[in-house]
Amino acid sequence: MKIVLLGYMGSGKSTVGKKLAAQLGIPFTDLDDYIEESLGNSIPEIFLNKGEIFFRKQEHLYLRKILESEGDKVIALGGGTPCYSNNMNLILEKTPHVFYLSVPIPELNARLLTGKADRPLIRDLKDEELPEFIGKHLFERRNYYSLATHTIQAGGKEVHELVSEIVTLL
Repeated sequence: MKIVLLGYMGSGKSTVGKKLAAQLGIPFTDLDDYIEESLGNSIPEIFLNKGEIFFRKQEHLYLRKILESEGDKVIALGGGTPCYSNNMNLILEKTPHVFYLSVPIPELNARLLTGKADRPLIRDLKDEELPEFIGKHLFERRNYYSLATHTIQAGGKEVHELVSEIVTLL
């Protein structure tokens, strides 16, 4: 069984994914971490040195590799992963267990302000530009995110609550 968590950056995919995998007793894979380990560079370095197109091609290849690998696992995607290279169709072909962690813009803004420097898409934005940027991105990505099998309203909830909600839906 493959369980895929998707959502905007800062929505808690990795945090929830680790706890969910631990509770289910199966491995956890963070796609961004997997890409960094495989390519030997951080995501910001890949964006800076090779560009977003290169990154998105690699992201698709590694996503396919993880989805086609043997065994159960929980997979946390990057925020943009479902929106490129027909990735959402690939995900839905490989598993019915796809969860969108939906978080309101003000909460995403608060979460992302603290770690902007580590996120290539927002590191150069002024703090006051961030909410509009998030809103625009969510609008652009909603058609992809809404294809998830389940939407979890994750705003204001503790990690253990989200894990419990996902387990109930499995």
